[in-house]
Amino acid sequence: MVHESSVPQRLVYGHTLVVANKLDKAAAILAELKQPVVIAKVDADKYSRVASKHEIDGFPTLKIFMHGVPTDYYGPRKADLLVRFLKKFVAPDVAALNSDSAISEFIEEAGKSFPIFIGFGLNESAISRLAVKYKKKAWFSVAKDFSDKTMEFYDFDKVPALVTLHPSYNEQSIFYGPFEEKFLEDYIKQSLLPLALPINQDTLKLLKDDERKIVLTIVEDENDERSKGLVKLLKAAASANRDLVFAFVGFKQWQDFAESFEVSKKMKLPKMIVWDGNEEYFSVIGSDSVEEEDEGSQITQFLQGYKEGSVIQKRITSDSYKALRNSMIGIGAVILVLVVLLVVTVMQSLKEEPSRDQVDHPSSSAASPSEAREALRSGDKEDKID
Repeated sequence: MVHESSVPQRLVYGHTLVVANKLDKAAAILAELKQPVVIAKVDADKYSRVASKHEIDGFPTLKIFMHGVPTDYYGPRKADLLVRFLKKFVAPDVAALNSDSAISEFIEEAGKSFPIFIGFGLNESAISRLAVKYKKKAWFSVAKDFSDKTMEFYDFDKVPALVTLHPSYNEQSIFYGPFEEKFLEDYIKQSLLPLALPINQDTLKLLKDDERKIVLTIVEDENDERSKGLVKLLKAAASANRDLVFAFVGFKQWQDFAESFEVSKKMKLPKMIVWDGNEEYFSVIGSDSVEEEDEGSQITQFLQGYKEGSVIQKRITSDSYKALRNSMIGIGAVILVLVVLLVVTVMQSLKEEPSRDQVDHPSSSAASPSEAREALRSGDKEDKID
């Protein structure tokens, strides 16, 4: 539900209309879901008692009602991201699938925005806690009744088996255990990203919660045939080195990012480095670039050199790093900061919100109001205001 007001018009009303239009677009999609999500709009001036009851003092304000209990919504407001977020939030922590058709339907409804985990012959209790913990990052399900045809289609030959799908990247992997929580969580964390992640301004955000070092390969053009062949080799290396994230970027596709690692138009590419995701990265001695012949052996040599400590530690230069960090934050976040400052200045009545650093994961889909509020805060902030 969104509460809107016509005061102060110069500052807020135009933005309220933008948000309202996005909600209208999202509402049409959400109403068609198997489990519909209803979006309502309330004029806080006309229905002041409703606004007062729910302590609405900033406009536009979005709240989500779970079993009649209101919770502040802090997720994205772009129509497509709003739909994606709400579909994920209201879904069960673990979907129970009892037929081949139910499996197909679940995958279709899940879409391509998140990885999908399907536990074939796996007890729900084995995965339920982790499904809650990683709910905002992936879909989770268990399948009890399925045919040999399904086993053949998903390429597993025994149960229990945890199949992971990355629809956006046409990737699939299989985990046969052990299913003790420690090993299971390690597999899930390592499988949230594809084997070789193409780096752009959207996918870069996926790395912020991953503590692994990043093997970054900078190619001249992601779309040329040599680069595509190299990516296949990187995926093979990633399968054998799950303690590292493998990623690649094209100089042609994102020059500013590539230049942060001392790469220029005149440099021989591809180049491999190991990046900590922040300011430091490592060059491996004797492996500055990847020659065209026997690329697989060169990747192996690079990884061996890194693990043996045969490296030169470097720091991203301040100017390049500033540009890099700005690209990660995004223009939307800057606009958000400006709008928040303006609203605070004009209205002088916004209530202090709990710190985002205090966020914890909800224990289940049917969370308490306080837990639900914390879960909603964990939505994407970059696209909150556009």
